[in-house]
Amino acid sequence: MLSCNSQPRQVLVINVGDELLDGIRENGHLLWLGEQLARRGLPITRSIVVRDNANEIAREVGEAWGAYDLIVTTGGIGPTSDDHVRAAVASALGLKLEHVPSAEQALRERFKLIGRKLSEADLSQCFIPTGAEALPNPRGTSPGVFYHRDGKALVMLPGPTLELRPMFEEEVVPRLRDVGCACQGEAYVQVRTFGIGAVPLEEIVRPFLKPGMVLSFGTHTGVVDARISSAGSGFTAEELCEVARQVRDAVGHDFVCTGHACLASLVVEQLRSLEKTVALAESCTGGLLANSFTNVPGASKVFAGSAVCYANDAKVNLLGIPECLIAQHGAVSAECAAAMATCTIEKFGSDYAISVTGYAGPGGGTEADPVGTVYIGYASPAGVWSRRVVLPGDRRQVKLRAVNTALDFMRRQLNKYRIEDLIHGA
Repeated sequence: MLSCNSQPRQVLVINVGDELLDGIRENGHLLWLGEQLARRGLPITRSIVVRDNANEIAREVGEAWGAYDLIVTTGGIGPTSDDHVRAAVASALGLKLEHVPSAEQALRERFKLIGRKLSEADLSQCFIPTGAEALPNPRGTSPGVFYHRDGKALVMLPGPTLELRPMFEEEVVPRLRDVGCACQGEAYVQVRTFGIGAVPLEEIVRPFLKPGMVLSFGTHTGVVDARISSAGSGFTAEELCEVARQVRDAVGHDFVCTGHACLASLVVEQLRSLEKTVALAESCTGGLLANSFTNVPGASKVFAGSAVCYANDAKVNLLGIPECLIAQHGAVSAECAAAMATCTIEKFGSDYAISVTGYAGPGGGTEADPVGTVYIGYASPAGVWSRRVVLPGDRRQVKLRAVNTALDFMRRQLNKYRIEDLIHGA
């Protein structure tokens, strides 16, 4: 059994799947598991991605077993011919696959419930390495696997996100605690910002750090996170929070929150506290901004609705924007963004409105407004404004950054910052 006071545990995550290496699907499991494991005092030491190849999987597991305290695999435990993880792990550890009657019973009940016929391939999921434990999977057909030997643990998780995450939280974490492989993670605090780069943020944060505190950064779609941790130096959570408060005051309007809250959830909470509503008009973001709102529980109390007006005709017919305005200024312009926001308030009867129009690429754009140019309109009882930004990245990245920029625009306004700060991003 591992002790929480022992040397730092060595943790390996093996993500299995051709689709990950071929760029068909993003590796979201690694990001999520990284956060979850770190919270349990098990920060990932190393991660690898391997193809759906039994020999490759067996080789990686065999080499890792003696070097790591915890190995977590994702994917490759289903019923199809390219699912090799169970057999590959058994081979690497010198084990046999044995049938688990309880897993088969659960599988039969699952198939009866969904009205599907059980095949021999489906039943193959009920065979796991000798000495391992089958983990229930009420949300899917593939049971997970937990194996513990000689103070080490190996976990096999299914590939689908909706199965992997609850299985990890409900089945894996308690077992890791039982065998002494998980404990309270190191104390840390995260400062979330928007509108400031990592380099200038580091220049602000460093003077507040005490010797022994460790600073790291994470960036995603315009958000920059500064993570300040104790790294075993014995700093308390309160000491770290005091540093975060100093950083907050120094960062000013670019400070978003401490913790992991997304911009949409913060805006929803602000609107709920004010008992106000918002409506949206989207062009280049194609509904992504509305999606960010509806992902937040309780958003129905503040989110009135959204109009996706991608074509110019839709802007005219759905919102009522004058054709002459688009003809004179163009659909990607400050004037059009402002008109979209104004018309949206009128159509939905909301207190506020946000609009987004721009060139996400790869086509479009002009010399004056190149690809990546986005205009964000904002309408409120106090007036109507628009803001121009030029965002980096490919089409998808521009759209995601536009969503966050629009949310941050509203966050600042609801925080009652000066409108000059909103327009110039000060």
